[in-house]
Amino acid sequence: MHAGDTYEVADLALAPAGGRRIAWAERAMPALLSVRDRFVAERPFDGQRIAACLQVTAETAVLLGTLVAGGAQVRLAASNPLSTQDDTAAALVADHGVGVYARSGVDTETYRRHLSGALELGPTLVIDEGGDLVNTLHTERTGLAAAVRAGCESTASGVLRARQMYREGVLRFPMVAVDATPTRRLVDNRYGTGQSTVDGIVRATNLLLAGRTVVVAGYGQCGTGIAERARGLGARVVVTEVDPLRALDATLQGYQVLPMAQAAQVGEVFVTATGNRDVLRAEHFAVMPDGAVLANAGHFDVEIDIPALTDLAVERRIGERTHIDEYVLADGRRLQLLAEGRVVNLTAAEGNPASVMDLAFAGQALTAAWLATGDPLPIGVHPVPAELDRQVADLRLAASDIHLDTLTDSQRAYLSSWRSPDPAVD
Repeated sequence: MHAGDTYEVADLALAPAGGRRIAWAERAMPALLSVRDRFVAERPFDGQRIAACLQVTAETAVLLGTLVAGGAQVRLAASNPLSTQDDTAAALVADHGVGVYARSGVDTETYRRHLSGALELGPTLVIDEGGDLVNTLHTERTGLAAAVRAGCESTASGVLRARQMYREGVLRFPMVAVDATPTRRLVDNRYGTGQSTVDGIVRATNLLLAGRTVVVAGYGQCGTGIAERARGLGARVVVTEVDPLRALDATLQGYQVLPMAQAAQVGEVFVTATGNRDVLRAEHFAVMPDGAVLANAGHFDVEIDIPALTDLAVERRIGERTHIDEYVLADGRRLQLLAEGRVVNLTAAEGNPASVMDLAFAGQALTAAWLATGDPLPIGVHPVPAELDRQVADLRLAASDIHLDTLTDSQRAYLSSWRSPDPAVD
């Protein structure tokens, strides 16, 4: 471990390898690099101190390098210790001047200490992923909350927590739901998480999905993408839902929709993507086929009831294969838990592709600049302005040399008028 006054990483000697990893990611992130060029000129973060809790990956490093280029002081803690890239963490410290508190595989106590270390900066802005940084500011480091101008939350789970805090009257600064933009939900959640979740499952298990029954719990944007990618590889997909509209959507897309009590009896691979807890429980484990694979694509490791699984098991084979723990039940059936029940795409794979995170982080950076330079927002949970989301799409289309049609004057007039158009004249 290498530690200093403003960082704690595994090994600073890994910085050159991390630099190469970051440079590779930058090749696929033209929209964010365009934002960086703008920030270099405009310096929107001069005087701002940003504390972030994010996945410590090369793509995150490109985002943080962009914030630093705009004048920010930045400290980072890992939102998921199992996804931390130690070489990236070292490069952020050595090459970008970011105070990083992150090492791969740390325990819960160290994780909490790292959150507190990132907050020692005395942030004026926070960027969170899952809500743990904001929660710490409201419970353990309350003296620092008054200086926070605003925060960004980039997961659905974290947004739910922030909204509940506001409803209970305890939220102490405004939050922006970065996760909820149309661009992010479409590209990041549906296409990015859909692909990377299946990637993580296949990397960990080396299973052929064609012909297998894959059960997807939750048919939101992430679940939709997972179901599409699994079906694309030849799997039979079953969806479980609690929302009637989403269940109807899944049915019309051709998926079988079942309660989990029934799906558990036929599934071979189970993927949770609900944002809720105890989606897979003891009664489900009791009827699953031998060899069933259990994976979680939600942010927190509560969607699979691991304590219940542990209680049912007569033997646990930890590390039976990389990222797989095998639970042997009394009747001899074996259930395979991937990534300790943590988010599988970032633990057993590399998370969303850099081209996906380009859009997500360009929006994150523009939102942070808006919060730093605009009028203060009232306490509450706010959407990202639609104009910022359109800017992200425009930047990526321009970088990809994709051009759009434009409306004619008569088309604009038609769309803005309630009057019937004049009849055509021969």
